[in-house]
Amino acid sequence: MITLTNVRKEYNSDVAIGPVNLEIPAGGITALIGPNGAGKSTLLTMIGRLLTMDSGDITIAEHDITKTKSKDLAKIISVLRQENHFITKLTVRQLVGFGRFPYSGGRLTRQDEEIVSRYIDFFNLAALEDRYLDQLSGGQRQRAYVAMVLCQETDYVLLDEPLNNLDIEHSVQMMRHLRDAAREFGRTIIVVLHDINFAARYADYICAVKDGQMVSFGSVEDIMKDDLLTDIFNTKIQVIDGPDGLLACYH
Repeated sequence: MITLTNVRKEYNSDVAIGPVNLEIPAGGITALIGPNGAGKSTLLTMIGRLLTMDSGDITIAEHDITKTKSKDLAKIISVLRQENHFITKLTVRQLVGFGRFPYSGGRLTRQDEEIVSRYIDFFNLAALEDRYLDQLSGGQRQRAYVAMVLCQETDYVLLDEPLNNLDIEHSVQMMRHLRDAAREFGRTIIVVLHDINFAARYADYICAVKDGQMVSFGSVEDIMKDDLLTDIFNTKIQVIDGPDGLLACYH
């Protein structure tokens, strides 16, 4: 479980996140949704200790993130940010292998290599593993980055807008991979999403954020309500029961 208690980040007198009190259960996918500037990515990066909170407490699997050593935290939680500054002359396999650094220190063992292969196969990257990153499409490169994060084999995985720059087909493929990873590998995946319907289709829980505050947290059925979504996104939204589940329609 991830627990946030009175977590706050203040940028200036007019812009602040929190205080946020939230419990994210272990297992499955939790999607953070909300309009641009709502604070979704800020919350995610504070949970991942990539951004310092001004006050409050965050615990992950009963580990206080402010007191846990970085080398130990790297075996509990892994993070993929939006900004991926990649080295072009790096192959897919080399990139995914970076996920083993907390364990290997850069010297991959046979067991590490087997784990790297597992995630390359899981993301259907075997045919591309010797290609350099600048030879890949945006969707292929994004799969490689997520494979690297999962290769770290942490129980908790944080992904900041993993569907960025992906078309609908590749976005669907990515969300299917994440859903399968949560189930097959027993991971707890926290993901920032812009599209409500991807959250409704693939997440187990949804956390709705607006103006730096957590508005609501619950199951898909709890959050996918006309009035709640209309208030969060400041536009008329109607939720219908479609063939693949609940669907938000904009008016």
